[in-house]
Amino acid sequence: MAILVDNSQVLMSAIFSHADISTVSEDMVRHIVLNCYRSYRQKFGSEYGELVICQDSSPSWRHDYFENYKANRKKARKDDPQKWKMFFEIMNNIRNEIAEVFPYKNMKVSRCEADDIIAVLCRDICVREKVLILSGDKDFIQLHIHPNVVQYSPIQKKFVTNSNPSQFLKEHIVKGDASDGIPNIFSADDVFIDENKRQTPATKKRNDEVLKHLATSGRVENKYSVNWDRNDTLINLLNIPVEYQEQILTEWNIPENKTRSKILNYMIDKKLNNLMSDIGDF
Repeated sequence: MAILVDNSQVLMSAIFSHADISTVSEDMVRHIVLNCYRSYRQKFGSEYGELVICQDSSPSWRHDYFENYKANRKKARKDDPQKWKMFFEIMNNIRNEIAEVFPYKNMKVSRCEADDIIAVLCRDICVREKVLILSGDKDFIQLHIHPNVVQYSPIQKKFVTNSNPSQFLKEHIVKGDASDGIPNIFSADDVFIDENKRQTPATKKRNDEVLKHLATSGRVENKYSVNWDRNDTLINLLNIPVEYQEQILTEWNIPENKTRSKILNYMIDKKLNNLMSDIGDF
């Protein structure tokens, strides 16, 4: 059993639901992060086991394949780079503290995103035990095809469900993912970074035509095939390169020898007085 935490997505969502970037402090972030972990263990630990903190490593292998991957995020943050730099430094400090002090399995693999780690571990664990994906990210719906895998969104406070995850994946590949800088298959690679370009609308008619052709022939018609392959590589979590899948499983199988012996002194040192009464929940 395992609770696979999409750490960046969950924690950034939690923090920005409490404050904006201009009011963020390290003490506040630390308290919110730890309280999130505590609540997850309380709510789900008895059924799904222990937390596994899945971390992003940057740059991702996807940047090697597609140079514009997530480039639009950097563009969105350029208006206040110093505050964002400070925020990420705080997050990294706290991630390092948690990895050092708390007994949760921390998974970080060079050039892999948390999505990659979660996908590989889901496929490995679900054949034997229950797995909970803790994230509201729709990219994980494709993993619902596996037995024993469920997903919970902490922000919406409900389980994420989909009646046809295989069909959802196909539609997701066609439509792309603007938040990750991935255009729809009808648009050019640089549509999100060239201010003079706009996406070709992914109308229902266009989508249906592509999906119908895919269903009947098993492939996408030639004029969209290159862009389909681009999106399939970036979005479909079955396409994680084998070398990274192997590195993730190697890291997963390294035994953990950590205990909870450092938690009390850590809380005293960081003045986490409000959490000390609940120390057993960690």
